[in-house]
Amino acid sequence: MTPIGYLLDVFRTNSANDAIVWQERSYSYGWLLDATMAWVDRLAVAPGSVVSLEADFSPNAIALLLALIEHRCIVVPLTSAVGGKKAEFREIAQVETVIELASDDYVDMRRSGVTANHALLVTLKQVGKPGLVLFSSGSTGTSKAAVHDFLPLLEKFRVPRRSLRTLSFLLFDHIGGINTLLYTLSNGGCLVTVQDRAPDAVCEAIERHLVQLLPTSPTFINLLLLSDAYKRHDLGSLEMVTYGTEAMPETTLTRFHALFPAIQLLQTYGLSELGILRSKSKSSDSLWVKIGGEGFQTRVVDGLLQIKAQSAMLGYLNAPSPFTPDGWFATGDAVEVDGDYLKILGRKSEMINVGGEKVYPAEVESTLQQMEGVEDVVVSAERNPITGQIVHARVKLRTGESAAEFSRRMRLFCRDKLSTFKVPQKVVVVGEALHGERFKKLRREVTA
Repeated sequence: MTPIGYLLDVFRTNSANDAIVWQERSYSYGWLLDATMAWVDRLAVAPGSVVSLEADFSPNAIALLLALIEHRCIVVPLTSAVGGKKAEFREIAQVETVIELASDDYVDMRRSGVTANHALLVTLKQVGKPGLVLFSSGSTGTSKAAVHDFLPLLEKFRVPRRSLRTLSFLLFDHIGGINTLLYTLSNGGCLVTVQDRAPDAVCEAIERHLVQLLPTSPTFINLLLLSDAYKRHDLGSLEMVTYGTEAMPETTLTRFHALFPAIQLLQTYGLSELGILRSKSKSSDSLWVKIGGEGFQTRVVDGLLQIKAQSAMLGYLNAPSPFTPDGWFATGDAVEVDGDYLKILGRKSEMINVGGEKVYPAEVESTLQQMEGVEDVVVSAERNPITGQIVHARVKLRTGESAAEFSRRMRLFCRDKLSTFKVPQKVVVVGEALHGERFKKLRREVTA
């Protein structure tokens, strides 16, 4: 069978049903089947070519992605979220053909003049398999380019699951966005796309198109609660919200569940290097989660999660291999273990070491977000000559307080909630958003 043969069968079976909603217009599975096969016939690129597909979710972008997989090309999806790094990412990925889609879905295709010669790319070309190159967000460092054989990523979607009307919140160049797309299409669901990911726009799309599943991030859930957008729209169709990409503050989870007890909340876990694992939260208001399933194994070594996956990447284009000698991927995520369940504490690289005491930013952020007037907060490390590091907090407030005024109130509030070494010793009040276009907190160690 061809790489997407099973998907094309789903399209034929559901030809009269809606596959995509884009700019308030519906596109059927019959349309998507015809568009995909038309692009297969029209693609003027050789099988195995490295092709950047620069778009957000749109009918042509989806059809082109599927056609490129069928054509056994190596796809490098890029969105506007990468900002001014597109040229750099094309160079790292050795892109041979650039396909750009305008806001009206017009397609521009051009050669780059580059010939890909990286060993990982050459291997995929030689064996005739489609590939995928995903860049990490780089919110705390340099973006890494993970190279996948696309076939193992596709494999898990052969098992039929629920058909859902799903919002495409996670981006087109994110492993979560790719997972959302493939899950929806492989089960004959409808992908509701949004160009604006602000809380009101998302809630309006949920109401208008009777969305059942919202895959998103903890940061967006917090913004949704703060915005009160949920009060202005009917979210009665929403059955499930999945969240991942970063640690969830317990206070945010508790508040959302209290407001929407009928909505199932599911913590997901995935990485650009591995794909998305199957998961099961202990309950909708619990941060304890089982992860794994067919094709994945997990183990915890020195408090850090390691995963062995059939869908693991082949390697990085611009970094050494992160796999252990026996084939396990060291995620860098610190976890607690309770039987079959894990609690994700945060990345080891984000942990703050205050004189030998460990501080995970999510715990501090969860506490500060309980304070009146705190719109958002990001906690990170600041270097200190005495303790090595101190806890530094950037906060966005709605109270008009100065940093000194807020700090005094914060210390009183945290007195019986956090150990003294976890309470931020430095606070900066900011006016700008503390997340990027991917709705993920932007962390960095402060050196000043």
